[in-house]
Amino acid sequence: MSAAKLLLVAGLLASGAHASPIQQRSPYAVKDSHFVPSKWRQAAPAPATQTIDLRIAVKQNAFDDLERHLYEVSDPDHSRYGQHLSEHDVKKLVQPSDDSLTLVHEWLADNGIDTTHLSYSAAKDWIKVSLPVHRIESLLDTKYSVYRHEDGSETVRTHEWSLPVHLHEHIDTIQPTNSFFRSKPKAISLEVNKFAGTYSNEVTYHQDPNVTAICTPRGVTPLCMRTLYETIDYIPQSAGKNKMALANYLGETNNRSDTYLFLEKFRPEAKEAAYTFQFDVINNGSTSQEVVQTNIDIEGDLDVETMLAMGWPTPLTAYAVGGSPPFIPSNGTTENTNEPYLDWLQHVLSQSDDVLPQVVSTSYDDEEQTVPVSYAKRVCEDLAQLGARGVSVFYSSGDSGVGGDGSCVTNNGSGAKRFIPEFPSTCPYVTSVGATMDFKPEVVAYHSSGYASGGGFSDIFPRPAYQDKAVKAYLKTIGSRDAEYFNASGRAYPDLSAQGSYFSTVWNGTDTLVSGTSASCPLIAAIIALVNDALIAGGKPTLGFLNPWLYKKGYRAFTDITSGSAVGCSEIGDGKGFPSAIGWDPVSGVGTPRFRDIIHKLGVHGTWNHTGGFS
Repeated sequence: MSAAKLLLVAGLLASGAHASPIQQRSPYAVKDSHFVPSKWRQAAPAPATQTIDLRIAVKQNAFDDLERHLYEVSDPDHSRYGQHLSEHDVKKLVQPSDDSLTLVHEWLADNGIDTTHLSYSAAKDWIKVSLPVHRIESLLDTKYSVYRHEDGSETVRTHEWSLPVHLHEHIDTIQPTNSFFRSKPKAISLEVNKFAGTYSNEVTYHQDPNVTAICTPRGVTPLCMRTLYETIDYIPQSAGKNKMALANYLGETNNRSDTYLFLEKFRPEAKEAAYTFQFDVINNGSTSQEVVQTNIDIEGDLDVETMLAMGWPTPLTAYAVGGSPPFIPSNGTTENTNEPYLDWLQHVLSQSDDVLPQVVSTSYDDEEQTVPVSYAKRVCEDLAQLGARGVSVFYSSGDSGVGGDGSCVTNNGSGAKRFIPEFPSTCPYVTSVGATMDFKPEVVAYHSSGYASGGGFSDIFPRPAYQDKAVKAYLKTIGSRDAEYFNASGRAYPDLSAQGSYFSTVWNGTDTLVSGTSASCPLIAAIIALVNDALIAGGKPTLGFLNPWLYKKGYRAFTDITSGSAVGCSEIGDGKGFPSAIGWDPVSGVGTPRFRDIIHKLGVHGTWNHTGGFS
């Protein structure tokens, strides 16, 4: 502990400090430490005057109760199935105790930070205060530095931070401190190809329902996906009540003119939606429609084009998430130091029940080992709030199989080889989406360029009960294969999968082919949005957190993917990672959706015909 902190504590004890009882004052001790990931190096001292939006996660009062409610309303065999909690219900469960808030406020006041300078999440379980680095260093008894990533980008972080001992049980985490989590868009991490071929004939379902007549492995179109996954003749009925959303980060946005060109070619009846979908701007996120020549907006265009082509006329919201406040470059820093991911999460959790979308697709993630355990657990608990409120939250499972070649090394300084799981896919309260390719049959997505559907086992979160049976069956099939490189008792992912190879996309006005689980994720989200449409029309609640249903009953309405392997980590074993298998596997999950079977399994009864669709 620093000399300044010792003097402060001694002075308070000697004076009796009228602001709070003497026994509430305590010396500082390390609250959290985290190894600096291998891809980052300390480069320089942090600029003392740089402002950071510090977020303090105050311990939630009754998360265990929230988790119980989440599993009850998500279990298809429970009497409360589908009885999602309201915004008010969730807020009551997660708001901190008065004692916790009082102690945190007193600590901040001791450091010259008045409550008038604070802002709060809807439940007051997160407190935000903007401070220069030198004041945060004093507040947390730490030292920040500029860290440089191997790709040249930089950020300001510290490897450990401290709190007064009496606050350790009242504060879960404080960020940005020791988290090196960078939620990266998946599409731009891959080779993006300009399309130079001819698309398959755009025949209608009525002319030829045969997938092989419609689908081609290079240039997958909405008609192909709608036919393959059986939504082609479903007529949405609940667009006024049903909603879907996607999230953009790191300057990515969704170009309306590209989307219009795409829909005009592949889903002409939906083309006007290119100009009617809504942006929800968070902390000055980008909605720029300027044409750029870099890789920016490849992810954004892929997401919006896929979701509108599949889910139209379901209303779509695109969250445009920026840093807070807007980043101003200074000595040694080239990118936003703040945490836009938390900005998005807190914004969505504050939305009223009538505004909240029923599905959200996010095609961004990072290595789990870049995230301190305290931070990962708290973010995951916040995601559970969305599930309890009836939101299906989808994350892409990653594009490097079990880990990028040359990077499959633990983050603890030992240098031990390890498969590298991805977060937030490892959070047990979200649904992780893997990728397939080809058609008769579909197989695990893999390209010689290094792209491979991601999957594996968390090193932070234990295996949830809902997937216990399925995962144990898989582990039995592979025996001791690569057992030393992963945590067999961890939360396993992905949960399901969909096409994710050579998607037809329009970007910068040009036909482009994009691959990745970043394609699979919005595709699945839009299909589940149509499932919700049918449920609402049938007078039933929407799916919400679908994993308990998926592993208990829903898997029977999915096509099992039994060919292919995760690959990645060429330096480990045979470099093939986890193989697919009969039943669930950590490459394709339970498989790919069959829309008709899904809604029948959910008790929505109707018939299809080639003239009127579903009724």
